[in-house]
Amino acid sequence: MQLPVRSRLLLLLLLLLRASGLRAGERSSSAMEEIATEKEAEESHRQDSVSLLTFILLLTLTILTIWLFKHRRVRFLHETGLAMIYGLIVGVILRYGSPSSSGHDKPFSCSQEDRPFTTLLVNVSGKFFEYTLKGEISPGKIHNVEQNDMLRKVTFDPEVFFNILLPPIIFHAGYSLKKRHFFRNLGSILAYAFLGTAVSCFIIGNLMYGVVKLMKLVGQLSDKFYYTDCLLFGAVISATDPVTVLAIFNELHADVDLYALLFGESVLNDAVAIVLSSSIVAYQPTGENTHAFDATAFFKSVGVFLGIFSGSFMMGAVTGVVTALVTKFTKLHCFPLLETALFFLMSWSTFLLAEACGFTGVVAVLFCGIAQAHYTYNNLSVESRSRSKQLFEVLHFLAENFIFSYMGLALFTFQKHIFSPIFIIGAFIAIFLGRAAHIYPLSFFLNLGRRHKINWNFQHMMMFSGLRGAMAFALAIRDTATYSHQMMFSTTLLIVFFTVWIIGGGTTPMLSWLNIRVGVDPDQDPPPSNDSFQVLQGDGPDSERGNRTKQESAWLFRLWYSFDHNYLKPILTHSGPPLTTTLPSCCGLLARCLTTPQVYDNQEQLREEDSDFILNDGDLTLTYGDTTITANGSSGSCTAPTSLDGRKTKSSSEEALEHDLGMGDNEVTSRGTRLVFPLEDNA
Repeated sequence: MQLPVRSRLLLLLLLLLRASGLRAGERSSSAMEEIATEKEAEESHRQDSVSLLTFILLLTLTILTIWLFKHRRVRFLHETGLAMIYGLIVGVILRYGSPSSSGHDKPFSCSQEDRPFTTLLVNVSGKFFEYTLKGEISPGKIHNVEQNDMLRKVTFDPEVFFNILLPPIIFHAGYSLKKRHFFRNLGSILAYAFLGTAVSCFIIGNLMYGVVKLMKLVGQLSDKFYYTDCLLFGAVISATDPVTVLAIFNELHADVDLYALLFGESVLNDAVAIVLSSSIVAYQPTGENTHAFDATAFFKSVGVFLGIFSGSFMMGAVTGVVTALVTKFTKLHCFPLLETALFFLMSWSTFLLAEACGFTGVVAVLFCGIAQAHYTYNNLSVESRSRSKQLFEVLHFLAENFIFSYMGLALFTFQKHIFSPIFIIGAFIAIFLGRAAHIYPLSFFLNLGRRHKINWNFQHMMMFSGLRGAMAFALAIRDTATYSHQMMFSTTLLIVFFTVWIIGGGTTPMLSWLNIRVGVDPDQDPPPSNDSFQVLQGDGPDSERGNRTKQESAWLFRLWYSFDHNYLKPILTHSGPPLTTTLPSCCGLLARCLTTPQVYDNQEQLREEDSDFILNDGDLTLTYGDTTITANGSSGSCTAPTSLDGRKTKSSSEEALEHDLGMGDNEVTSRGTRLVFPLEDNA
């Protein structure tokens, strides 16, 4: 039966209207989705701003409270402990005071795949969405995933700590190094940093393995915890950071040698701990049991340790040398802003370059800072020297307090905490025993060869000052993918809290109880009456024997600094004697090319304010054979004066060299500029 023409037209019109309605509905639905997406993006941007504002307000509040504490001379709590307290308060507010967002998490099964993908593309109604891997979630916590978007925002990627916050802290440690007292105690510092850290790591690791076995015996271990994990925890927690103690030492002007021992150990100890942890991670035995002892894998890990450390050291030193050459042979000093910017970028890029090449950026940027302070600093303009020093000091302060604030925040915002009372108590006992086995036996053996003994009070103070801080936290948070690493991170966080608050707060009473000198001039040598030292004195044969002892102990430093002062400093900086007077005559062309006019023009050589042992004086007269050389390039023959008894007396250059080597007074004053060259090694 055929419909009338009018009915067919009406039906066709209805179909057209329905089709247009569907298309309009689709367009409306698409528009609504776009609006919702824009709102989500705007909300995410707002939450990002709030999270960053939270940390800025934390730092601002910390700075104001620090001013109040300094004004009131309060020393029972350091600024880092204060930052942690504020972080804890904000963490509690965010955890229990901010509402949770509506959950949209839905698990999908991908049983056909045998490994997770870093990036995943999901097809939702014909539209593809990209998702990135954040980490593994245990089956028991699949329904307890954090739904609070704000807590997710304030949880930073661990790489932020390593690539952004750690470099200025480590570089500042090397750049502001008090070299005079550091190198006077270099042997002891190296022993504590390298041998002591290794001893501490293995003692803590083995003790914690026993604790893990105990946890398994009493049924407190719910997942795998291998021996290598215990060693890794030993390496992580062996990274000391006595920032609180050192700040109090600096404020009270405590004994300079004790300060140098603690500061030097902490600086190198961080570098050793991170390389040691990398070596333990690289330990991969062959065979079915990948966690059993294998001699080949062990020696391979030792080779990895030596290779990473030496490679990182060379990379940092080379970057410092390259920066020194660039600042010397260009006229960047005419543009202080560009000079400071280049100095900053070259220093920071050292860390990233080392990490990109498979080395350790901490070691590289540390030695880059030392090289920059020794060479590049002399080439900078006066304005750039002031800018660079203040810039890295401010960055160090902000980065360090940011990390400690985040520690307090992370106690409540981190989603994968695993607290085990047995493991925590065992960790505290293991750290105490590891620190004791680190300090006391090494001090005993070091005192056998030291003239300035490390007395018992110093050893007790060093034992007490083994705080854990930013480096241990950064190493622990870098990998929290497994059950064992999550437990290690939670325990490390509690250890940092305890050591910063309790041990840091007890530093001043401990100094008083141990009768350690305070109010000491950093350029003053220890008095003979101090029990901490044995000062060689006397006249006649005894004095000569003392001088010979100093000469014998300083020969290595004498060779290095003689080579550095005569060749490296003139090549890399505008300081030191002209190369035309120190290099052989056959190298005259090369010497003239590498010697800048500033070497001849500067009557007063550039001097590093914080590097007392560097010879920078332009008016220092040195003797090379029968020729007397001054920094302005003039030379002439000289003959040592003779005394009335026929013996040759020492020339001024010989006396200056003896003073520099510690065989006379510690300082030589030439036109108002202090020259200190303490080459004697106490270890």
